Amino acid sequence: MNRKMTRTIRIGDRVIGGGNPVLIQSMCNKRTEDVPAVVEQILRLEEAGCDIVRVAVPTMEAAGAIKEIRRRIHIPLVADIHFDYRLAIAAMECGADKIRINPGNIGSRERVEAVVEKARRLEIPIRVGVNSGSLEKAIIEKYGGVTAEGLVESALLQIQRIEEMGYGNLVVSIKSSDVLMCVRAHELIAKKTDYPLHVGITEAGTVAAGNIKSAVGLGIILNEGIGDTIRVSLAGDPVEEVRSARLILRTLGLRKGGIEVVACPTCGRTRIDLIGLAGQVEKMAEQFDHLDIKVAVMGCAVNGPGEAREADLGIAGGNGEGLLFRKGEIVRKVPEDQLLSALYEELCNYGKEIS
Repeated sequence: MNRKMTRTIRIGDRVIGGGNPVLIQSMCNKRTEDVPAVVEQILRLEEAGCDIVRVAVPTMEAAGAIKEIRRRIHIPLVADIHFDYRLAIAAMECGADKIRINPGNIGSRERVEAVVEKARRLEIPIRVGVNSGSLEKAIIEKYGGVTAEGLVESALLQIQRIEEMGYGNLVVSIKSSDVLMCVRAHELIAKKTDYPLHVGITEAGTVAAGNIKSAVGLGIILNEGIGDTIRVSLAGDPVEEVRSARLILRTLGLRKGGIEVVACPTCGRTRIDLIGLAGQVEKMAEQFDHLDIKVAVMGCAVNGPGEAREADLGIAGGNGEGLLFRKGEIVRKVPEDQLLSALYEELCNYGKEIS
């Protein structure tokens, strides 16, 4: 796909825009003031493949915690600010690599200018965030409700406010929980600005529902070449957001590396716990992030050989025994309870061969 070329923006030691890879972002759901809990969660997010992480900053104590959190993690840290401009300034002074604000709820021009001036001195990018829940009353009245056009107009007005202050180190996000509205809004704004876009379906829902909505929305937007960072917003463990985002990017060909696990949907012929086995294989695959291969997990001999032929490695089981495939060729037959360990051994050997 042809990526839309946007401005290059540096966030800590990461670079977005300008054709650079789409980066994955998530957000801690621990109280930022609880430094040990936040650090533990961010380290898990790093291990899952998170590139940028955001924390809420509702208090001065939370802003102050950024200094210690930043010292103990390895990815850029974004401070999420609402209403109080002093929190934005404090967060930047304490080491935030980027701040997220909605200039419309920060207050007067003088307060926004104070935030922009601090960002300018410290060379910290500002993410201008607008979503359907914070749209200005005048714009809602103008369009007769929340619309894609209204979201874009609001975002462009906020961008203009900061540009008039002579600052262009910006990232833009416009989000809605309405998937098709969100898609339309991104299509519109991509034609009107060259700032990097942070893309996501906000308040997408639970892990199950949110994954589907995010996959559909992000899939369409990214496939049109739009988007420089993404977040899958889920009501659950943030690690699941990162796993889902990685799979979306991999499916679209926007990210390489890591094992792709495919599994048959099961049927009446299945004689093994395929669902449990596939889950174990998926978990095991996280240990082999350096491999860029496909692994098939099949429940019987009907689809097993064929599917495994298209995969680099594959296993199929039934009636107490299982088969290990390599490029569709049977490598060996093992007892069912040894199938997982046989695949693990094969993955280890595969890794040695390509190293």
